[in-house]
Amino acid sequence: MRIIIFGPPGVGKGTQAKLLSATLSIFHISTGDMLREAVSEGSELGRRAKEIMDAGQLVSDDIMIGLIRGMLKSERTRKGFILDGFPRTIPQAEALTKLLDELGLRLDAVVSMEIGDEEVVRRLSSRRTCRACGKIYSLVGDSLKDPTKCPSCGGELYQRDDDKPETVRSRLKVYAVSTAPVKDYYKRLGMLRTVDASGSVDRINSAILALLR
Repeated sequence: MRIIIFGPPGVGKGTQAKLLSATLSIFHISTGDMLREAVSEGSELGRRAKEIMDAGQLVSDDIMIGLIRGMLKSERTRKGFILDGFPRTIPQAEALTKLLDELGLRLDAVVSMEIGDEEVVRRLSSRRTCRACGKIYSLVGDSLKDPTKCPSCGGELYQRDDDKPETVRSRLKVYAVSTAPVKDYYKRLGMLRTVDASGSVDRINSAILALLR
């Protein structure tokens, strides 16, 4: 299968993409991981991406499409893929459609994980990150004896600026303006599948699999 999964920040896309990758035996394309891999390999696109990221700017669409092109032509995605984190805008969606056409590939489904804004704020504002080992915990979902200490390494747990309620609400506004219209794009193509992303990880995973089947 060839799937795109998207939704607002904090909805659990990465978690579900990993589960679906394992269940369906298809490759999980995380755009973040893909960028880091390209940079570490020192490819031409990786070097260009590194220069842009080092300057604090967003990697351009043409570089992202170039990286995705290489990934879709590799052996890793021969049995299928689940694309997580791309496309985020209409131009990216149109460029991806053109790329898939060029490669003779067809998407099977686009899964949109739906959740209320305030639930996203609650989830993300409860996250704490360890300064020492980088592990992430939830004050809501994880049983932490001490909310200030990492249970794995004893490091200090802190709230990232990105996870503060006011920042999360700003990120959601950006998502609504730039990414939400992508849903309409795929809806017009007859590919959009929506799933309620509230509740447990297992329940959401079962709902997504039911949609795909």
